[in-house]
Amino acid sequence: MIDTLYKIVAFAVTLGVLVVFHELGHYLVARLAGVKVLRFSVGFGKMIWSRRVGRDGTEWALSAIPLGGYVKMADEREGPVDPADAPRAFNRQSVWRRIAIVAAGPLANLLLAVLLFAGTYVAGIPGQRAVLAEPPAASPAAAADVRAGDEVVAVDGDPVGSLQELRWRIVRAQGADRVVLSVLRDELQGSPVERQLSLSGMDTADWEGNPLATLGLRADLGAPIVDQVLPGKPAERAGLRSGDRIVAVDGKPMRSPSDVALLTNAQPGATLVYRVQRNGATFEAPVTIEAVDQNGRRVGLAGVRLRVDPDVAERSAVVVRYGIGEALAQGARKTWELSAFTVRMLGRIVTGDASLKNISGPLTMADIAGQSAQAGILVFVGYLALISISLGVLNLLPVPLLDGGHLLYYLAEIIKGSPVSDRAFEVGQRIGMAMLAVLMALALFNDVSRLF
Repeated sequence: MIDTLYKIVAFAVTLGVLVVFHELGHYLVARLAGVKVLRFSVGFGKMIWSRRVGRDGTEWALSAIPLGGYVKMADEREGPVDPADAPRAFNRQSVWRRIAIVAAGPLANLLLAVLLFAGTYVAGIPGQRAVLAEPPAASPAAAADVRAGDEVVAVDGDPVGSLQELRWRIVRAQGADRVVLSVLRDELQGSPVERQLSLSGMDTADWEGNPLATLGLRADLGAPIVDQVLPGKPAERAGLRSGDRIVAVDGKPMRSPSDVALLTNAQPGATLVYRVQRNGATFEAPVTIEAVDQNGRRVGLAGVRLRVDPDVAERSAVVVRYGIGEALAQGARKTWELSAFTVRMLGRIVTGDASLKNISGPLTMADIAGQSAQAGILVFVGYLALISISLGVLNLLPVPLLDGGHLLYYLAEIIKGSPVSDRAFEVGQRIGMAMLAVLMALALFNDVSRLF
């Protein structure tokens, strides 16, 4: 019940902040352009609260359907306008003013992301140094001569300050044939060496899973410790207890919780031999892995929750922090990178190079919002920034009904020297409505599939 409440509240906060900021972008630029604003609404449909404010009597409102919002301006195409206000109607503004007003919403979301990321950089983002364990023998990392103890400090020349940044740099390179890792190695005494890591063997399923593990880039966080053994599950039947240290599975050394999860998930129904340390003694525990269906595929579960060795975590801990000026620059860079990545991913989905399962709807958003809120304020702020970028980029797509669709009309107006015809506008709106309906149906389908 508490978990559900977290999700509802976190989702409401996410929507509220992002919608208000988006619509404020439209509102402020419209006011600067001299356009009369009739209503500022958070939500659609029937108004449940409103109040008129200011010289123009702008109506500030809350509406019943909370999935969005709108700014209504005086516009002779949408209804009668008082002759005294006609010069301030949106439709009478120059095409460049209309472009500025429409583009201001998505750009406000991108600006919000910059500020949110900058805030997390000023506060300091905790993480772990990107120190790697020995890669599996047949992995791309092994082929690139990555070794145990190597610390990745850059990917393709872009600095890496933590394991989390390494993961992002690798994911951002999706679609490339290779990346160049710059690693520090003890025997080189501080001089980085470059390693060519091939990405050519990665398929869609690999990118949707754990790409670092698939590539053999395993974090060296020490042998994981059992935090909880779930009742009635294979690990309990095998005799595992809270506090046990899993040092190997089927003879393969385990250097992080993800190592155990990756090996276990890949072998549903198999019997794996866990080498366990308890109170200074070492023993082997055969665990028959339970097979379950997750998102349409069978995976193996042992029924344990693992944690990182606190001593190792403390030694590898790092905090990525910048001053205000550099934090703003880093926030702008991160926003640009994520925006470009979002566009590339949309392109890959359209061409079939990425799965339609990457499209998520409100249920998944609520679930992740709740999880991020429970993980801490910095994680939640980072999630807000990520969703703000998605909202900004999606609204700039040239799809009728979206801001990008209106910008497309204005571009056509600039080229032909006159506004598009009412007929063309109407047809475009219908096409846009159909496209958005299909997109929303797909997003909801993916949401329900993930849940059930």
